[in-house]
Amino acid sequence: MIAPPETIRTSHARVSCDGSGPGVPAALGHPRVFLQIDEHGYVDCGYCDRRFVLIGGPADGADQSQLPDHPAGASV
Repeated sequence: MIAPPETIRTSHARVSCDGSGPGVPAALGHPRVFLQIDEHGYVDCGYCDRRFVLIGGPADGADQSQLPDHPAGASV
């Protein structure tokens, strides 16, 4: 069984993702992308599927498994 993607709660609507983190060195990540959280309150990284949820937004506290993928807003 595949583990679900990582979810990160953030207080900023503009975030960056490079795929690195605990247990994943930067060399094994992906190119850094900048993502914009919109009115849905969350955005997914198109490379690693990491989900960023805006604290206090409409998706904060929601069952993340019930929300559709939302990779919109990605830019390099």
